[in-house]
Amino acid sequence: MNATQTLIALWTLVLKEIKRFTRIWPQTLLPPSITMAMYFIIFGNLIGSRIGEMDGFSYMDFIVPGLIMMSVITNSYSNVASSFFSNKFQRSIEEMMVSPMPNWVILSGFVLGGMARGLGVGLIVTLVSLFFTRLTVEHSLLTVLVVVLTSALFSIGGFINALFANKFDDISIVPTFILTPLTYLGGVFYSISMLPDFWQGVSMLNPILYMVNVFRYGFLGVSDIPVGWALAAIVAFIFALFMVALTMLERGKGIRS
Repeated sequence: MNATQTLIALWTLVLKEIKRFTRIWPQTLLPPSITMAMYFIIFGNLIGSRIGEMDGFSYMDFIVPGLIMMSVITNSYSNVASSFFSNKFQRSIEEMMVSPMPNWVILSGFVLGGMARGLGVGLIVTLVSLFFTRLTVEHSLLTVLVVVLTSALFSIGGFINALFANKFDDISIVPTFILTPLTYLGGVFYSISMLPDFWQGVSMLNPILYMVNVFRYGFLGVSDIPVGWALAAIVAFIFALFMVALTMLERGKGIRS
């Protein structure tokens, strides 16, 4: 395939993925916005009014970046995991792999589709948050950069999950038992400065903590961890997981029986 054909193949796959989740928007785009609205009402308004300020900001302003990031992470991951596994289950992925389309195009197409859903839901949640608070963005370019990188990272993670999955139940194990606990313990609802020294050290092992804090820094200008180091860690994770996913795909891991 020449460069033009490769770009057409990539765009076709991305467009297919976007049409897939927009066609069923009441299941893919609406529920996250309603769920986040409940978080804003319960944690932001009702509980937040009793908590007071967090790192010099109202509790509502403090949790908004974390909740936006949580929605991006969850939807980027779940979109690719469910979509790619469905293609495995229907055996249509084998048609892609025997086509002239390079494996990196297949991987990139699914990842970009997951990013589209994650970023789309993140935008919707951001708009919903405007009904509850007035957002300020201290570092707009950094904010956009970290949310794009995070959606890419978890889209690749969803792809790897789908490669390992043998049945539909397998694609819910990682989000339920790993992703959700790490997200809730990633500083979405609190600052790790509130924790004892030991638990602060344990929290530093949570990669989601870095993403949430950099994203919060983009909005509010405060972070519990060095921003530059956190960005470098995110980029390194993306490169490592992309290579792992591409290697597995090239070897037919989880696809060929």
